[in-house]
Amino acid sequence: MTFPDELRYTTEHEWAREQGGVVTVGITGYATEQLGDVVFVEAGKTFGVVEAVKTVSDLYAPIAGEVVEVNAALTDDPAAVNREPYGQGWMVRIKASDPGALGKLLSSADYAKHVEGAHA
Repeated sequence: MTFPDELRYTTEHEWAREQGGVVTVGITGYATEQLGDVVFVEAGKTFGVVEAVKTVSDLYAPIAGEVVEVNAALTDDPAAVNREPYGQGWMVRIKASDPGALGKLLSSADYAKHVEGAHA
């Protein structure tokens, strides 16, 4: 499985993309495969909850900062998370309090190794 090189990743299967000081966050394609069909997305105290056919999972922000936008379109179309996890299926946008923190997340190669290790 390959993952977009321009993104950074967490071991909890979130991805992050920085654009102009704002970080867009979502869950990886690998995570959507493990969850099954996403049927509900809710922004909440963590940064959200994803309810899928197989399970319910809390979502955690990979960086500290202020949430400046929530993808409200997921309320009506939670399946966008499965269809386009790296596009329209994004979850939140965060204005990072420490933009350098993004560099501490996993590269696509390191995330791929992490995922492979989960199947070993």
